[in-house]
Amino acid sequence: MGEAAMSADSPRTIVVTGGSKGIGRAVCIAFAAAGDRVFFNYASDQEGARETEQLAREAGGLADGSRVDVSAEAEVASFIKRVQEETGRIDVLVNNAGITRDGLVVRMRATDWDRVLDINLKGAYLTTRFAAKPMMKQRYGRIVNVTSVVGVSGNPGQANYVASKAGMIGLTKSVAQELSSRGITANAVAPGFIETDMTRSLPEKSRQAMLERIPARRAGTTAEVAKAVLFLASDEAAYITGQVLHVGGGLYM
Repeated sequence: MGEAAMSADSPRTIVVTGGSKGIGRAVCIAFAAAGDRVFFNYASDQEGARETEQLAREAGGLADGSRVDVSAEAEVASFIKRVQEETGRIDVLVNNAGITRDGLVVRMRATDWDRVLDINLKGAYLTTRFAAKPMMKQRYGRIVNVTSVVGVSGNPGQANYVASKAGMIGLTKSVAQELSSRGITANAVAPGFIETDMTRSLPEKSRQAMLERIPARRAGTTAEVAKAVLFLASDEAAYITGQVLHVGGGLYM
Protein backbone atom coordinates (compact mmCIF):
# COMPACT_ATOMS: atom_id res chain seq x y z
CA MET A 1 0.00 0.00 0.00
CA GLY A 2 1.02 3.60 -0.48
CA GLU A 3 2.68 5.69 2.17
CA ALA A 4 -0.63 7.35 3.07
CA ALA A 5 -2.75 4.20 2.89
CA MET A 6 -5.03 3.25 5.71
CA SER A 7 -3.97 0.66 8.26
CA ALA A 8 -5.37 -2.84 7.89
CA ASP A 9 -7.89 -2.22 10.66
CA SER A 10 -9.18 1.12 9.39
CA PRO A 11 -12.31 1.36 7.23
CA ARG A 12 -11.72 2.46 3.67
CA THR A 13 -13.81 5.05 1.85
CA ILE A 14 -15.62 3.49 -1.10
CA VAL A 15 -17.47 5.32 -3.89
CA VAL A 16 -19.86 3.28 -6.04
CA THR A 17 -21.89 4.69 -8.91
CA GLY A 18 -25.32 3.25 -9.62
CA GLY A 19 -25.92 1.65 -6.23
CA SER A 20 -29.71 1.56 -6.01
CA LYS A 21 -30.15 -1.92 -7.50
CA GLY A 22 -28.54 -4.88 -9.23
CA ILE A 23 -24.78 -5.25 -9.34
CA GLY A 24 -24.19 -1.82 -7.81
CA ARG A 25 -26.32 -2.69 -4.80
CA ALA A 26 -24.50 -5.99 -4.32
CA VAL A 27 -21.16 -4.18 -4.46
CA CYS A 28 -22.29 -1.63 -1.85
CA ILE A 29 -23.49 -4.36 0.49
CA ALA A 30 -20.30 -6.40 0.10
CA PHE A 31 -18.04 -3.46 0.93
CA ALA A 32 -20.27 -2.46 3.86
CA ALA A 33 -20.18 -6.01 5.21
CA ALA A 34 -16.38 -5.86 5.03
CA GLY A 35 -16.42 -2.83 7.33
CA ASP A 36 -15.81 -0.13 4.74
CA ARG A 37 -17.68 3.19 4.53
CA VAL A 38 -19.67 3.28 1.31
CA PHE A 39 -21.01 6.26 -0.62
CA PHE A 40 -23.07 5.64 -3.73
CA ASN A 41 -25.11 7.60 -6.22
CA TYR A 42 -28.46 6.96 -7.84
CA ALA A 43 -30.17 8.74 -10.72
CA SER A 44 -33.84 8.68 -9.71
CA ASP A 45 -34.63 5.49 -7.78
CA GLN A 46 -34.77 6.95 -4.28
CA GLU A 47 -36.75 3.99 -2.94
CA GLY A 48 -34.12 1.60 -4.26
CA ALA A 49 -31.37 3.72 -2.73
CA ARG A 50 -33.00 3.62 0.68
CA GLU A 51 -33.30 -0.16 0.37
CA THR A 52 -29.58 -0.41 -0.41
CA GLU A 53 -28.84 1.65 2.70
CA GLN A 54 -31.03 -0.62 4.81
CA LEU A 55 -29.45 -3.79 3.43
CA ALA A 56 -26.00 -2.35 4.14
CA ARG A 57 -27.02 -1.73 7.76
CA GLU A 58 -28.33 -5.27 8.02
CA ALA A 59 -24.96 -6.46 6.73
CA GLY A 60 -23.30 -4.60 9.61
CA GLY A 61 -22.04 -1.57 7.73
CA LEU A 62 -22.92 1.84 6.34
CA ALA A 63 -23.86 3.02 2.86
CA ASP A 64 -24.97 6.56 2.05
CA GLY A 65 -26.86 7.25 -1.18
CA SER A 66 -27.02 10.59 -3.01
CA ARG A 67 -28.91 11.63 -6.12
CA VAL A 68 -26.20 12.53 -8.63
CA ASP A 69 -26.23 12.66 -12.42
CA VAL A 70 -22.88 11.10 -13.29
CA SER A 71 -22.91 12.80 -16.69
CA ALA A 72 -23.03 16.27 -15.08
CA GLU A 73 -19.55 17.55 -14.28
CA ALA A 74 -20.58 19.92 -11.49
CA GLU A 75 -22.69 17.28 -9.73
CA VAL A 76 -19.89 14.71 -9.83
CA ALA A 77 -17.33 17.22 -8.59
CA SER A 78 -19.60 18.18 -5.69
CA PHE A 79 -20.31 14.54 -4.81
CA ILE A 80 -16.65 13.53 -4.72
CA LYS A 81 -15.70 16.67 -2.77
CA ARG A 82 -18.36 15.96 -0.13
CA VAL A 83 -17.17 12.39 0.32
CA GLN A 84 -13.57 13.50 0.64
CA GLU A 85 -14.43 16.23 3.13
CA GLU A 86 -16.45 13.82 5.26
CA THR A 87 -13.89 11.02 5.42
CA GLY A 88 -10.61 12.68 4.50
CA ARG A 89 -9.86 10.33 1.61
CA ILE A 90 -11.14 8.17 -1.23
CA ASP A 91 -9.72 4.67 -1.42
CA VAL A 92 -11.87 2.82 -3.95
CA LEU A 93 -13.97 3.94 -6.91
CA VAL A 94 -16.35 1.50 -8.59
CA ASN A 95 -17.82 2.82 -11.83
CA ASN A 96 -20.98 0.78 -12.23
CA ALA A 97 -23.68 3.24 -13.34
CA GLY A 98 -25.14 2.28 -16.68
CA ILE A 99 -28.26 2.41 -18.81
CA THR A 100 -29.49 0.87 -22.06
CA ARG A 101 -31.43 2.33 -24.97
CA ASP A 102 -31.45 -0.63 -27.34
CA GLY A 103 -32.17 -0.58 -31.06
CA LEU A 104 -30.67 -1.49 -34.41
CA VAL A 105 -28.01 1.01 -35.37
CA VAL A 106 -29.80 2.07 -38.57
CA ARG A 107 -32.84 3.02 -36.50
CA MET A 108 -31.11 4.32 -33.39
CA ARG A 109 -31.87 7.91 -32.51
CA ALA A 110 -28.90 10.16 -31.85
CA THR A 111 -30.43 11.09 -28.49
CA ASP A 112 -30.38 7.41 -27.43
CA TRP A 113 -26.76 7.10 -28.52
CA ASP A 114 -25.77 10.26 -26.65
CA ARG A 115 -27.55 9.40 -23.40
CA VAL A 116 -26.03 5.92 -23.13
CA LEU A 117 -22.52 7.22 -23.84
CA ASP A 118 -23.04 10.13 -21.43
CA ILE A 119 -24.05 7.95 -18.49
CA ASN A 120 -21.96 4.85 -19.09
CA LEU A 121 -18.70 6.28 -20.44
CA LYS A 122 -18.61 10.00 -19.72
CA GLY A 123 -19.84 9.23 -16.21
CA ALA A 124 -16.91 6.85 -15.65
CA TYR A 125 -14.50 9.46 -16.99
CA LEU A 126 -15.85 12.20 -14.70
CA THR A 127 -15.84 10.16 -11.51
CA THR A 128 -12.37 8.85 -12.30
CA ARG A 129 -11.11 12.34 -13.03
CA PHE A 130 -12.24 13.75 -9.70
CA ALA A 131 -11.60 10.70 -7.49
CA ALA A 132 -8.10 10.15 -8.86
CA LYS A 133 -6.86 13.46 -7.48
CA PRO A 134 -7.15 12.54 -3.77
CA MET A 135 -5.90 9.03 -4.61
CA MET A 136 -2.78 10.54 -6.15
CA LYS A 137 -2.13 12.60 -3.03
CA GLN A 138 -2.58 9.49 -0.90
CA ARG A 139 -0.43 7.46 -3.28
CA TYR A 140 -3.05 4.74 -2.97
CA GLY A 141 -6.26 3.88 -4.75
CA ARG A 142 -8.29 1.21 -6.47
CA ILE A 143 -10.47 1.91 -9.52
CA VAL A 144 -12.76 -0.86 -10.76
CA ASN A 145 -14.92 -0.32 -13.82
CA VAL A 146 -17.93 -2.56 -14.40
CA THR A 147 -17.98 -3.16 -18.13
CA SER A 148 -19.71 -6.09 -19.87
CA VAL A 149 -18.97 -9.19 -21.90
CA VAL A 150 -20.58 -7.44 -24.87
CA GLY A 151 -17.88 -4.78 -24.67
CA VAL A 152 -15.49 -7.36 -26.12
CA SER A 153 -17.88 -9.62 -28.06
CA GLY A 154 -20.33 -7.08 -29.51
CA ASN A 155 -24.08 -7.57 -29.51
CA PRO A 156 -26.67 -6.79 -32.19
CA GLY A 157 -29.19 -4.15 -31.22
CA GLN A 158 -26.90 -2.57 -28.63
CA ALA A 159 -24.37 -0.54 -30.61
CA ASN A 160 -24.52 2.36 -28.14
CA TYR A 161 -24.26 0.17 -25.03
CA VAL A 162 -21.48 -1.96 -26.54
CA ALA A 163 -19.54 1.14 -27.59
CA SER A 164 -19.80 2.54 -24.07
CA LYS A 165 -18.63 -0.69 -22.46
CA ALA A 166 -15.79 -1.14 -24.93
CA GLY A 167 -14.83 2.46 -24.21
CA MET A 168 -14.70 1.69 -20.49
CA ILE A 169 -12.13 -1.02 -21.19
CA GLY A 170 -9.98 1.44 -23.11
CA LEU A 171 -10.41 3.98 -20.32
CA THR A 172 -9.35 1.37 -17.76
CA LYS A 173 -6.14 0.55 -19.60
CA SER A 174 -5.19 4.18 -20.14
CA VAL A 175 -5.87 5.12 -16.52
CA ALA A 176 -3.83 2.12 -15.34
CA GLN A 177 -0.86 3.33 -17.35
CA GLU A 178 -1.21 6.90 -16.12
CA LEU A 179 -1.70 6.19 -12.41
CA SER A 180 0.19 3.00 -11.58
CA SER A 181 3.30 4.89 -10.45
CA ARG A 182 1.15 6.59 -7.80
CA GLY A 183 0.07 3.35 -6.15
CA ILE A 184 -3.30 3.31 -7.95
CA THR A 185 -4.61 0.32 -9.87
CA ALA A 186 -7.34 0.37 -12.49
CA ASN A 187 -9.10 -2.79 -13.61
CA ALA A 188 -12.41 -3.82 -15.11
CA VAL A 189 -14.94 -6.55 -14.35
CA ALA A 190 -16.94 -7.85 -17.31
CA PRO A 191 -20.13 -9.58 -16.16
CA GLY A 192 -21.85 -12.03 -18.48
CA PHE A 193 -25.46 -13.19 -18.07
CA ILE A 194 -26.27 -12.12 -14.51
CA GLU A 195 -29.55 -12.52 -12.62
CA THR A 196 -30.91 -8.98 -12.40
CA ASP A 197 -34.30 -7.33 -12.83
CA MET A 198 -33.49 -6.83 -16.51
CA THR A 199 -32.53 -10.44 -17.27
CA ARG A 200 -35.38 -11.86 -15.20
CA SER A 201 -37.83 -9.95 -17.38
CA LEU A 202 -36.63 -11.67 -20.57
CA PRO A 203 -38.95 -14.17 -22.24
CA GLU A 204 -38.23 -17.71 -21.07
CA LYS A 205 -37.25 -18.78 -24.58
CA SER A 206 -34.63 -16.04 -24.75
CA ARG A 207 -33.30 -16.93 -21.30
CA GLN A 208 -32.91 -20.58 -22.22
CA ALA A 209 -31.17 -19.72 -25.48
CA MET A 210 -28.67 -17.60 -23.55
CA LEU A 211 -28.09 -20.26 -20.89
CA GLU A 212 -27.30 -22.82 -23.56
CA ARG A 213 -24.42 -20.60 -24.73
CA ILE A 214 -22.85 -20.55 -21.26
CA PRO A 215 -20.48 -23.45 -20.47
CA ALA A 216 -21.46 -23.20 -16.77
CA ARG A 217 -25.12 -23.65 -17.83
CA ARG A 218 -26.43 -21.08 -15.38
CA ALA A 219 -26.73 -17.37 -14.87
CA GLY A 220 -24.38 -15.62 -12.50
CA THR A 221 -25.41 -13.71 -9.39
CA THR A 222 -24.80 -10.11 -8.47
CA ALA A 223 -22.98 -11.34 -5.37
CA GLU A 224 -20.50 -13.22 -7.56
CA VAL A 225 -19.76 -10.05 -9.52
CA ALA A 226 -19.37 -8.12 -6.26
CA LYS A 227 -16.79 -10.63 -5.01
CA ALA A 228 -14.72 -10.05 -8.14
CA VAL A 229 -14.91 -6.29 -7.57
CA LEU A 230 -13.83 -6.70 -3.95
CA PHE A 231 -10.87 -8.80 -5.01
CA LEU A 232 -9.63 -6.22 -7.50
CA ALA A 233 -10.08 -3.53 -4.83
CA SER A 234 -8.07 -5.50 -2.28
CA ASP A 235 -4.39 -5.41 -1.39
CA GLU A 236 -4.11 -8.97 -2.67
CA ALA A 237 -4.61 -7.50 -6.17
CA ALA A 238 -2.03 -4.73 -5.73
CA TYR A 239 0.09 -6.02 -8.65
CA ILE A 240 -2.86 -6.38 -11.02
CA THR A 241 -3.71 -3.39 -13.17
CA GLY A 242 -5.09 -2.68 -16.63
CA GLN A 243 -6.87 -6.03 -16.74
CA VAL A 244 -10.39 -7.21 -17.59
CA LEU A 245 -11.76 -9.98 -15.35
CA HIS A 246 -14.65 -11.84 -16.96
CA VAL A 247 -17.38 -13.09 -14.62
CA GLY A 248 -19.51 -14.99 -17.08
CA GLY A 249 -19.32 -18.73 -16.52
CA GLY A 250 -17.20 -19.09 -19.65
CA LEU A 251 -19.54 -17.16 -21.94
CA TYR A 252 -16.51 -15.40 -23.44
CA MET A 253 -13.06 -16.99 -23.51
